[in-house]
Amino acid sequence: MNESYRYEIVLYWSQVDQAYIADVPELAGCVADGATYQEAVANAEVVIAEWIATARELGRPIPEPQERRIIA
Repeated sequence: MNESYRYEIVLYWSQVDQAYIADVPELAGCVADGATYQEAVANAEVVIAEWIATARELGRPIPEPQERRIIA
């Protein structure tokens, strides 16, 4: 993963999918899955890079990674 892509990844188990889900909330629609935590994170790194590449190709803005999301 490119070190400049420091986006939050939210990992959780999906009973429906029988897989770990890796959601990247700062990048709309950027989600991956995997059979293990490690696989889900590795797949998330791939889709983050693809999300950013696609946004660049389409001339769309790319959000800056936030240091930490605060949920109230």
